[in-house]
Amino acid sequence: MSYQKLPYKQNLTLFTDLYQLTMGQVYWAEGMAEWESVFHHFYRANPSGGGHTVAAGLEFLIDYLTNLRFEEDDIKYLTSVPGNDGKPLFRIEYLQYLKNLEFSCDVDAVPEGTVMFPHEPLVRVKGHLLMAQFVETALLNLINYPTAIATHAARIAWAAGEMPVLDFSARRAPGIDGAFTATRSAYIGGFAGTSNVWAARHLGIPAKDIKGTMAHSLVMSFDTELEAFTAYARAMPNNCLFLVDTYGTIEGVRHAIEVGKQLRANGFEMLGIRLDSGDLARLSRRARRMLDEADFRKASIVATNDLNEFLIQSLRNQDAMITVWGVGTNLMTPSLAGVYKLAAIRKPGGDWTPKIKLSDQPIKVSIPGTLQVRRYRTLNGNIADCIYDEHTDISQGGTMISMKDQTKQMRLPPNAQSHNLLVPVMRGGQPVYQLPTIEQIRHHRMVELHHVSDSTKRFDNPDEYRVGLEKSLYLQRENLIIERRGVSDWEHEAL
Repeated sequence: MSYQKLPYKQNLTLFTDLYQLTMGQVYWAEGMAEWESVFHHFYRANPSGGGHTVAAGLEFLIDYLTNLRFEEDDIKYLTSVPGNDGKPLFRIEYLQYLKNLEFSCDVDAVPEGTVMFPHEPLVRVKGHLLMAQFVETALLNLINYPTAIATHAARIAWAAGEMPVLDFSARRAPGIDGAFTATRSAYIGGFAGTSNVWAARHLGIPAKDIKGTMAHSLVMSFDTELEAFTAYARAMPNNCLFLVDTYGTIEGVRHAIEVGKQLRANGFEMLGIRLDSGDLARLSRRARRMLDEADFRKASIVATNDLNEFLIQSLRNQDAMITVWGVGTNLMTPSLAGVYKLAAIRKPGGDWTPKIKLSDQPIKVSIPGTLQVRRYRTLNGNIADCIYDEHTDISQGGTMISMKDQTKQMRLPPNAQSHNLLVPVMRGGQPVYQLPTIEQIRHHRMVELHHVSDSTKRFDNPDEYRVGLEKSLYLQRENLIIERRGVSDWEHEAL
């Protein structure tokens, strides 16, 4: 066991919900463990009420799956788990089966940074039923949270326009590993740098993108603000960005200018100032005038103070003179509500049988089959995404039907530029995917978002991007719903 990116030395195989192991014992006992199966990871609604999602976390998932195996200590621990009769929950023979188990599934996934939409599979796992089921918990953990953060970061970066946004979330994240994941995902999503030194080092984020300023405690440690700024300038003349609101923002700007002149006289240049409270629009305009009048026209004005995409957008609309945005608390967002559902199964020597999960809530009805997503694009941007069963040939075109309204149908243009989103990642449990660098992932995300219309990216009432099911898949799904429902829940029951 040797993780390349995940920051753990201990084996993560037991990072799972108990029911993955108990279901596994059922599959094993019934002779179903090595039936072939297909599972999909997808989500039903875009996070934050937005119009799209940015996929992330695949590198962590590959790292986990590559190292997935039960060690002796894992098996020993599982023997101690009791059932409700006080006796061991797991059979010794089943645990021995797990000890000899290796991950041997095929995995297809969308590259990190890819823009995705509801019901489209981000990951597809195909292989033995027991193993494909077992990885559910870790897969959801390793993809859902990074995807939520990358999506939220992309929204914030879009609100900031050409101005850089910095990740200051380490102190607000849910634990050290949460901060680690947030830093990586924010960088993928479009943030320009981070204050998290450990994460940057471990993740390969360029050292030049590690950023930070100072805390109020440094200013308060000296008798006066001017003394604090002067001391900082003596110690770090090549990194002077002064926090100016400890006592009074305007006076703080004056002190920053005074020390900035001393720096310039000694051959250095003040980087700028940071505003962390008050009316950021008004104060930034006033600070900009003061800095310009003192000939510090290149000095940056960094703003913090619980910023999010809506506040950044509002401040820009108010002509705030902020040049860098620092976001911490409000980078944290609930995890993506991604799910992992069985979609097809095949007994030894048999044919594939599509599987569907029903619900009284239509949005929770799953899509059967071995799914792929074809994205259609013109020079002006994306047109639509078609979810189809990969056993169906759509190279010559076809028809796509909306899952929400069957009267909305679209002909798939056979000659249009298009590509499949899911790409081979693992075959027989072995990686076949060339992992991109984090900079390449950032570039892919930038290109992807360029092809998404501004109306889909906007925060209020985003335009719904066209996603539908290929016609034969749509009809198969409808037939399975009718077949599985049996007697309608609407049938009158005599009291």
